[in-house]
Amino acid sequence: MDDTQLLRYSRHILLQELGTDAQERFAQAHALIIGMGGLGAPAAHFLAAAGVGTVTLCDADRVDLTNLQRQVLYSTADIGALKVDAAARRLAAVNPEIRIERVAARVDATSLKDLVAAADVVLDCSDNFATRHAVNAACVRAGRPLVSGAAIRFDGQIAVFDTEDATSPCYHCLFGEGEELEETRCATMGVFAPLVGIVGAMQAAEALKLLAQVGTSLAGRLLLLDALSMQWRELRVPRDPACPVCTGRPA
Repeated sequence: MDDTQLLRYSRHILLQELGTDAQERFAQAHALIIGMGGLGAPAAHFLAAAGVGTVTLCDADRVDLTNLQRQVLYSTADIGALKVDAAARRLAAVNPEIRIERVAARVDATSLKDLVAAADVVLDCSDNFATRHAVNAACVRAGRPLVSGAAIRFDGQIAVFDTEDATSPCYHCLFGEGEELEETRCATMGVFAPLVGIVGAMQAAEALKLLAQVGTSLAGRLLLLDALSMQWRELRVPRDPACPVCTGRPA
């Protein structure tokens, strides 16, 4: 690292648990973010600011006036622009040293195969179960850690599914595909703006810890936040030995 980089990242370098070694890992790392809405915006901002070398942004949507209440990367001037383009401009202004890749399309099993394989960590910031299950399956196949977040109304959740941890479940172990789960959307149910910032920032924190290989991840745990009372609950999530997605992964 040159003197400018040492200064830019000095507050991370000062941390004994990180230092220059972790900062070098960040610079060489590739993070994939699925969904550039309320969760993806703060997550991408923190990863870019931390110096993650390559950040791939996936989202097919355009910026809408209703997004500005919580999607902090965008401004009024961005309305009508593709989210990945507007986000890339903002992130480049925050940190011009990193590489930002844009995928302005809805990802599916086919496209996820290559996207996930190219990444070191995947952040699922999407808003529907179909995408979450497709991302999870791709991460299991490619052996990539998945940081999953969700937020609706005043309720948030975050978990890590790490294929390198033999005891860690996958997303399907927790939320089985095809189960009768209520699908709720911000457009119809609303969402408390700071909540997505809290969850998105935590997703970035878990991703950075995984990349730096420090601390203890949320693998095997699900954190639930009730933002009205500002209370957290932690649930232990075991691996399902009969899971059709991750069965066969070394245990």
